[in-house]
Amino acid sequence: MAIKGKLIQFRQGRHTVHEKHYIIAVDGIENKSDTTKVVGKNVSWKSPAGKIIKGKIAASHGGKGRVRAIFEKGLPGQAMTEEVTIE
Repeated sequence: MAIKGKLIQFRQGRHTVHEKHYIIAVDGIENKSDTTKVVGKNVSWKSPAGKIIKGKIAASHGGKGRVRAIFEKGLPGQAMTEEVTIE
């Protein structure tokens, strides 16, 4: 069963941006303790051209139920606020 999520933002610091790391809001997860259900699962984003870029959920991020995903290559800026599939 696939879970849907939404790309929120790059993982970034004061002086750096990690292009392969993304923060994802997962549907149905509202707090940090619920993120253990999806950590370690695969995530994929489908481009408008049909190309699929895959990644893996690495850890939780913050206390609001967000997770951090590391993709095999960087996603384009147009992917921001789009839907991803978690399997």
